[in-house]
Amino acid sequence: MSTSILTNTVASTLSRFPMPAMWTKGSVQQRTLMMGVALAVLSNVLFGVLYAYSSFLAPLSGTQVFIWRMLAMWAALVGYLLISGRLGFHIDKLKALGSVKQWAWLLLPTPIFLSQFWLFMWAPVNGQGVQTAMGYFLFPLMMVVFGCVLFGEKLSRLQWLAVAFAAVGVGSEIVRTQSVSWATLWVCGTYPVYYILRRLQGIGAVTGLLIDLTIFAPFALAYLFFIAPSSLSLVSGSGFFIAMLVGLGVMSVLAMKTNVDASQMLPMNVYGMMSYLEPALLFILAITVLGNPFESAMIYSYGLIWVGIACLIVHGVRQLRRAHQQSQTTEIAPVI
Repeated sequence: MSTSILTNTVASTLSRFPMPAMWTKGSVQQRTLMMGVALAVLSNVLFGVLYAYSSFLAPLSGTQVFIWRMLAMWAALVGYLLISGRLGFHIDKLKALGSVKQWAWLLLPTPIFLSQFWLFMWAPVNGQGVQTAMGYFLFPLMMVVFGCVLFGEKLSRLQWLAVAFAAVGVGSEIVRTQSVSWATLWVCGTYPVYYILRRLQGIGAVTGLLIDLTIFAPFALAYLFFIAPSSLSLVSGSGFFIAMLVGLGVMSVLAMKTNVDASQMLPMNVYGMMSYLEPALLFILAITVLGNPFESAMIYSYGLIWVGIACLIVHGVRQLRRAHQQSQTTEIAPVI
């Protein structure tokens, strides 16, 4: 869906509901921006709730919750696409793949996606919540590095400074602990690879999600029937667990959908800055709700990484202001 069509759709949708004055005044672009910010906040809050979801489903293990989440997400996503009439669109895109090589290239990122979702559900209840949240903090910085190395993107001074602070912070943590968490490295080291591969393939977020979940669904069912039948018995015999898992699937798809919609409504700089809300929530939840350990000595190394994140945010704000000034200059320029 193009930006102009999406903007008009948002405007017509908002006009049907009684909205506060701040949502109805101003241009369509301003209202779209506000709606995009609201969707981005909602998406990040939902991801935060999902991070703590495993703790509500005891005695299911983190791996078992991951398995159930994948199945619930697949059912919720297929149901949504059927109701919205978009399932055929995504199937047609897959039918266009005519060779084994194209399919192999398409499925290459799937193991990364699955491992990241497994870690997301496993880490909070296994003492790796803080370390995984830190991986999500480092993820935008690694995307900057990957963009520089693979796509020849030029970095500003603030971006170089952000990378330098993060590198020193990670180095400080390695010196302090004589190691670095594998969970942190896995998130920030492999998730960028997934997004880059999907970008090179030209696959949209929803299509990629449908592929990944559909491929994994038979393996998830086999796991429940042959490896963890006790989990299957527990869930099938409990209305509470069934309701919680239905909520898990719906919430997961809603989080992904609002995140994708926000990315289409917002300028990339704004969307990038909003993405820092999620790891901040994950970090807070890991320490407070989930009780994951946080040592005072970690403040120094993690503080340096947060300084790097702050540099990226300042860079994004500057770019946004520059783009706004240029648009204003264009609007008031005399017609010759």
